[in-house]
Parts: sequence; structure tokens; C-alpha cells
Amino acid sequence: MVVNHLRRPGPQWTAAFLTLVVTIGLAVTTGTASAAPSMTVTTALATQNGQTATVVGYVAGEPTGANTVLRSAFTGDTAIAIADAASETGTPRMLYVQVTAAYRGTFGLRTNPGLMGRSVTVTGTLTAYFSHGGLKSPTAMVLTGAPPTQPPTSTPTPAPTSSGGPYDATYYRDATGKTGPALRGALHAIVKVQTRLTYDQVWDALKSTDQDPANPGNVLLLYTGQSKSKAQSGGGVDDWNREHVWAKSHGDFGTATGPGTDVHHLRPCDVSVNSTRGNKDFDTGGSPVGEAPGNYTDADSWEPRDADKGDVARMIMYMAVRYEGEDGWPDLEMNQSVTNGSAPFIGKLSVLLRWNLSDPPSAFEKNRNQVIYDSWQGNRNPFIDHPEWAGAIWGS
Repeated sequence: MVVNHLRRPGPQWTAAFLTLVVTIGLAVTTGTASAAPSMTVTTALATQNGQTATVVGYVAGEPTGANTVLRSAFTGDTAIAIADAASETGTPRMLYVQVTAAYRGTFGLRTNPGLMGRSVTVTGTLTAYFSHGGLKSPTAMVLTGAPPTQPPTSTPTPAPTSSGGPYDATYYRDATGKTGPALRGALHAIVKVQTRLTYDQVWDALKSTDQDPANPGNVLLLYTGQSKSKAQSGGGVDDWNREHVWAKSHGDFGTATGPGTDVHHLRPCDVSVNSTRGNKDFDTGGSPVGEAPGNYTDADSWEPRDADKGDVARMIMYMAVRYEGEDGWPDLEMNQSVTNGSAPFIGKLSVLLRWNLSDPPSAFEKNRNQVIYDSWQGNRNPFIDHPEWAGAIWGS
């Protein structure tokens, strides 16, 4: 029989076996074992594909909603938010980590508020949590590094508005000095890292991004400049609704999470003016639009008022760079046509380039870009920060 050929293990084999057992036992106890590749929070937010990964970050608070993270007065032990910097307060740059029962005694913030600012390594599944970029079903959670000498300031996030302050100077580091296709590729890699909103969340986002500086209870409408109550949103004739500046039929992407919910090109707009614009391309000329003085339209094109020309151009340019045919979405491009129909194209490129030059970014547009970055998507429209990059990519 085979068993007659088995030999009693010697001392060397026994020691090796015991070492292996102890190592496995420690890994299960402390959660240090993982074959998954290690990545940053920024990379994890851009890789929400259901794969298993190990993410390294700093504990930044307790997530309680898609855009809300508590940094004090913690209410539970079931989730933590981690970020690439211990001082991070922008929820779009945080990864929401599920804390299951096995880890709550050590990693729950209500029980362990001193975790704030600590470095943590977590292995789990890259998938949405609280409708936000997340890491669920952890198989390992490990604290690394010493506690911070001075905990981060305890303030709730996100801030409801933004002062339009400076952004991290390293944000465009990989695009600096490039032109043409190299610049476009670098910008795409930068701006595709974002928090993706649902279409319902867009309502709240627009009330923040397009708030009237002179009347916090109102939003400013695209094409008319009218200030209208935030509460007057909906489908009524005197309401405002969500205008897709890159018409959603140009690529047939609808309102599912993705280009159809990207607030960099979604703006509050009078319901009937939105309907009149429809899915027309952009060009000069046509007949005056009675409800929106300064705007012109014909059978296949729309010309916005002068104050919105640059805004429209830069929103279209952002979409063309952000959506390059990945993640199941169409490759959006600008062209010279005004009869694009359902193709993933919008024109006219030459006109949009002129509008970018004739109407530079306003204080309102810059603040809007900052609010989206700080409080909603965590990415920026590079053509608001650097209008000159439009010519560097597409020519003048």
C-alpha cells in the first residue's frame, strides 16, 4: 500500500511546516496576507471594476452619504473613508471602505476615533459603496505608521460652496510641456479619475455648482443668465431642468451614470429654452430666440449668447477629452458638421475654438470648476484652467 512508503517527517520538515502554519495564522489574524496589487486611492477610484485589490491610504473620516464624510462626532463603526493625504477633506478624492463585523473593533471610527489620519492598508473588492467609489467585503485591514502628532482639523465635508481657491499644483503635472495628441492623452488620464454621479444626484450638484453668487437660494440659468429659485426645478413650463450641453443623443449615452451625468457639461436651463435648443450642434447664425435674448437658432444649429459662448466651448472640449471610448461609453469628438444626428460628434470645431478665445473663463465659470472638483466629482475641466490648451490640441 502507498501508506507503507510514507516516512515519518524529520525535524527540519516539521520546523518548516510549523513556520508555515504560524505565518498563515498570523496573516488571518492581522489581515496582512494578500496577493492583490497595491494601489493608491486615486487609482482605486478610477478602477471600480469589481476586481480584488489592496489599497493604501489615510483614514479621513466616516462616510454617511454619497457626498458626506464626518470628521468628528462619529456615528458608527461600519465604514471609513480613506484618501491619499491625511488632511484631505474633498469627498470626491476619498475611497469609501466597508468595515465588516470582523474589523469593527479595530477600524470602526465611533469606537476608535484616534484612527483619524492613520495610514491603513485594505484588501477588498473595488465597487461602489454609498453610491460612491468604494472598497467592499474586506479580507485584510492593517494599520501602518504611527498616529499623527496633531489630528486633522475636525470639520464636516463637503463644503457646500467654494471660494474658487487654488487647486493642487501637481494636478496637471503629467500634462505640463506637452502639445497635440500627447497633451490630449495626458489630460484624458488626469480627468477620467472622478466620482461618478447618478442622474438624481445631478439635481443637488447643480444647486451647488451654479448657485447665484448674489442670491444663494437661486441658480443661474445657461443661455438666459436668469436667476431662478433652486426649488423651482422640474418639468413645468416655468421650471429649470438639466441641460446636456453635449446633447445626449450625440452618442446615444442617455442619462445613465457616465457622460449623461457628468456635471462638467450639465447646466441648469429654462425648460422651454432647453427644448428649443434640443440636440442641435453649435454654430453662428439663425433667428433670434424670443425667450433667450442674444441666442440664435436655425434648423440644425444653436448660437448661445456672447456671455455663454466660451463656457459652451470649454464644456464641449472637456467632454471630447474625457470620453475616449472607454468604460463602454462612446468616443466623443468635435468636427465641422452641424448634421451629426446620433453620431458621437458635435460641431463646429472651428467655431468652438473661436468662442473659447472670444469669451475667456469668468469668475463664475472658474468657481463652478472648483466646486465640482472640491465637492462632487474630484476632477477638473482643464480648458477652464488653461484655455490655451485648446489651441495646443486642435489648433487655432
